[in-house]
Amino acid sequence: MTSTFYKDGHYLTVANQVEEHLNQQADFLSEETARSPRAVGDALEGVVANSFDTFLGSFCQEYSKDFARRAMADLAFLDSENVYTIVDIKTHRESTDFNMPNSTSVERLARFYESNQNVFALLMIKYRIDSLKVIVTEVKFAPIEFLDWSCLTIGALGWGQIQIRLL
Repeated sequence: MTSTFYKDGHYLTVANQVEEHLNQQADFLSEETARSPRAVGDALEGVVANSFDTFLGSFCQEYSKDFARRAMADLAFLDSENVYTIVDIKTHRESTDFNMPNSTSVERLARFYESNQNVFALLMIKYRIDSLKVIVTEVKFAPIEFLDWSCLTIGALGWGQIQIRLL
């Protein structure tokens, strides 16, 4: 990977901005959605996707947040050095016990990385709910290759499904 966005640590600043942005949001949950980690995750994904390009600033030359439900990406951007990053957003509610969501298949990831101008990144959001308020306690954003292997596993589905042990 040749992007200074990652080499110089700018992605860490983006993670901090995402956390601050999410914690500044007015309550956006209903009683029904607050009970469902999936509904909260979808809501958090939407809030992030609607603003993520602003956190990238001058590093972003193109941005997209419109992907099919089964796509590898929840959002994507082409940076100022023509490195294309797709971002998979994962959420983790602190009060739940087991969290190892699927990310993508080994086969899809291998095909995506056939170009050294591609980056697959994870944006992991850890949160708790206080009444109808989402309180984000941690955000990590990094290319998958920056993660320690101890938080990744391969599930037995097809060629293998990459699973993440969240935060």
